[in-house]
Amino acid sequence: MSRPPLRVAVLISGSGRTLKNFIDLAAAEQLPLDIRLVISSTPQASGLQHAKSAGIATQVFQRREAVSNEDYGRTIFEACRTAEVDFVLMAGFLKLVPVPDDFAGRVLNIHPSLIPAFCGHGMYGHRVHQAVLDYGAKLTGCTVHFVDNEYDAGPIIWQQPVPVFDDDTADTLAARVFEAELEAYPHVLKLLAAGKMKLTGRRVSIG
Repeated sequence: MSRPPLRVAVLISGSGRTLKNFIDLAAAEQLPLDIRLVISSTPQASGLQHAKSAGIATQVFQRREAVSNEDYGRTIFEACRTAEVDFVLMAGFLKLVPVPDDFAGRVLNIHPSLIPAFCGHGMYGHRVHQAVLDYGAKLTGCTVHFVDNEYDAGPIIWQQPVPVFDDDTADTLAARVFEAELEAYPHVLKLLAAGKMKLTGRRVSIG
């Protein structure tokens, strides 16, 4: 008997390219996702249109409207509970939200480097790729990880390497890493949907 699709909320802050990839793969029955809700940290996020075009409910919660990170997190996760989601997928969401106990091990993110390198507070988007180039690294990539209450510090699920070329710019490197992200995040979600992932402490076993 096949397992039901993962019921998820997707959190965005910008263009929603990762969200669009999820929507397209799910529509083609290549990814077992039931996207119940898309939450944005800003009403200007163009990714909201991807959700609306697909008939997915959207909500906007701005950090400045909350008195603290904890208050902001409570608002977001209450919306996720109301939507009855199994997992929360961060996809370019730039705000820190504390994860409540009932969502521990149920929030995922993807970061455009091989954690623990080039990650942490303030390291997102082209800042990451420029830091890789400035350091002279020969290898970078992307990391899918569980989210805890620190930036990019949760248990690592999957890492996909990407070479750094001598003539790379932040733009060319970002494009190559994003192509890896388009493969890595869905791969992890398929494993999760199939029940092939186990989290024990900081160790994630697959199989």
